[in-house]
Amino acid sequence: MSAMLETPELPAVFDGVKLAAVAAVLYVIVRCLNLKSPTAPPELIYQDSALARFLLKSCPLLTKEYIPPLIWGKSGHIQTALYGKMGRVRSPHPYGLRKYLTMPDGATATFDLFEPQSEHCIGEDVTMVICPGIANHSEKQYIRTFVDYAQKNGYRCAVLNHLGALPNIELTSPRMFTYGCTWEFGAMVNYIKKTYPQTQLVVVGFSLGGNIVCKYLGENQANQERVLCCVSVCQGYSALR
Repeated sequence: MSAMLETPELPAVFDGVKLAAVAAVLYVIVRCLNLKSPTAPPELIYQDSALARFLLKSCPLLTKEYIPPLIWGKSGHIQTALYGKMGRVRSPHPYGLRKYLTMPDGATATFDLFEPQSEHCIGEDVTMVICPGIANHSEKQYIRTFVDYAQKNGYRCAVLNHLGALPNIELTSPRMFTYGCTWEFGAMVNYIKKTYPQTQLVVVGFSLGGNIVCKYLGENQANQERVLCCVSVCQGYSALR
């Protein structure tokens, strides 16, 4: 009887296990959501110039600390999952015309052209030439959302469809898109320049597209003609990492 009295009561043991389980779950949540990650202003790397000072003055958000939404704002995984679900319901469907260009090697390059829905704020003709991410095209949700917003702000948009990315467009040569080939993007830009001789260009690249547009602009100085600026979004710098 005395031995039985010295044994810990089972309910107390279970309460300890529950407490440990709750603590473990909370720890996993905090780590997975990156809730302990500090927030800070973006690190800006630039050469001091009149243009740089103008941009910093015009875009004060570049120097301010970004406070993300609570709970999911610091987790890229949660953001991707939420957008993957919500984007299918709320993603816009801008109307555009598909253009076909025959390349010297027989490949068929395609891009979609979207006209502006309003006048640009500076009253000029400005075209965004957009290169999507790896294996992406104009029908992807993030591209449609970006194009819709750009159209409403007075931009014409030309979106490259990477070779082999569109399921309903067959390859006409033994070649698909690569990390380093700028041929299709260059052909699209040349088409825009010839068709709209008055337009100025804003070059935009997402992920892999960022590599392609930066390489294109650096290959030949003539490629920079009529280019107002280049925006590289989430560009990778090493395909092996």
